[in-house]
Amino acid sequence: MLYRDKLKEIRTYEGVKQTELSKIIGISNAAYSEFEREKTIIPLKYLISISEYFNVSIDYIFEFTNIKTYSTYNIFDKKKAGIRLKEFRKENDITQIKLAKILNTTQSTIAEYERGTNIIATPFLYTICKKYNISADYLLGRIDNPNYLK
Repeated sequence: MLYRDKLKEIRTYEGVKQTELSKIIGISNAAYSEFEREKTIIPLKYLISISEYFNVSIDYIFEFTNIKTYSTYNIFDKKKAGIRLKEFRKENDITQIKLAKILNTTQSTIAEYERGTNIIATPFLYTICKKYNISADYLLGRIDNPNYLK
């Protein structure tokens, strides 16, 4: 994934130090530093927190679009995100098993995402959006327009 440049760019543009941002999102400075350098993958809950704090789209952070922010955002809800993932999968005639193979995971993991039991893993979200040119913010239920990306 290629979010490290955007994370740093957004943070420095806003004049926020890593230590400040790590406190805001509730993690250690060392952990945040690892995310920003992409030494470890940032969990989606922290990515959403950063997106909300700086009022930028996840699509922008993932460099899927140059649109920094959308006009309105819904509050993230993992149940709604699960419904969106299921709708997306069905619209594209992809079974849970096929999606699991694409993501190198299990069908039960996909089922847990779709039920809203678990939040989709960041690399899985990134892969789906990149492969199918669909907005991460849409799949997460944060915006209402499917906003297929170019």
